[in-house]
Order: sequence, then C-alpha cells, then structure tokens
Amino acid sequence: MTVTVRFLPDDRTVTAEPGEDLLLVAQRAGLTIPTGCMMGSCHACEVELNGEPVCSCITCVPSSTEEIMVDLYSDPTW
Repeated sequence: MTVTVRFLPDDRTVTAEPGEDLLLVAQRAGLTIPTGCMMGSCHACEVELNGEPVCSCITCVPSSTEEIMVDLYSDPTW
C-alpha cells in the first residue's frame, strides 16, 4: 500500500510507504523542512498534517488514508 503525500503551498505530490519518515518524504519531493532538535521539542519542523500541527522530525506517514496533505507554513520567529 502506498500513500500519496501532497505538500502545500507548492502542491508537490509524491508517493510514500506508511511508516516512512516525513522529513525523508519531503526531501524526496525536493522540499526542505527546517529542523532544530530532531526530537520534537523545539517545533522548528512543525507542519500541518491534514490540518493538525505535528513535528515532522518525529512523524511518520500514516497508513490510515490514501492521500495526506502536509502544509509547510513558515514561522517568522525562526
């Protein structure tokens, strides 16, 4: 089973395996998500996954859906 991952606002789409690291999927799509601590504490890598904020450094592609939306908004304080 594969999951379609759509990255906004660039509208780039890539397929991924459930459980795959979200940072690596973004990299494969040609996108860079800023990181900090790589443990989910600093929230530098925070994105919205289907409308819910998550830290992409500790988030994997879910297996419960055929397509997910990842919104790469930016935080001006970083």
